[in-house]
Amino acid sequence: MLPAVVFVLISGATGAWAYYISGGAGAGSGNTSTLQPTIVVAFAGGDAPSTMLYPDGGPADVILRVNNPNSFPVTLVSVTGNGTITAVGNPPGCTTTGVTFADQTSLSLVVPTGSSLLDLPGAASMSAASSNGCQGASFSIPVTITTRYG
Repeated sequence: MLPAVVFVLISGATGAWAYYISGGAGAGSGNTSTLQPTIVVAFAGGDAPSTMLYPDGGPADVILRVNNPNSFPVTLVSVTGNGTITAVGNPPGCTTTGVTFADQTSLSLVVPTGSSLLDLPGAASMSAASSNGCQGASFSIPVTITTRYG
């Protein structure tokens, strides 16, 4: 019976020794914050894009006015249409805008803290179905954006 007791004692001592040398100590710190929602307003024809909308005139730029309330930049990765496109100020006779938005995916646009203007080349177009009252109008395009940290 004695050999079994000796085996248990040696095994227990070895386990304690292994635990002791595998331990460690250190100090660290970190900060966490909550990613605040980024606010966006999209326009076609406003805020001086490099191209304008014309019926059947091909694609035009969309300007995003983005407000990043975070204390760090975020990266805009996608912009998708999210509702009815309307003429700003409801000009008389602009009953059918004929404006469409092409979803933008696989983007990698850095949005700094604060307010910024971002250009999405060729993201909007206007069909021949547009009402004559829409000539010269700016259009509000409801969109949903996806951003990520970094």
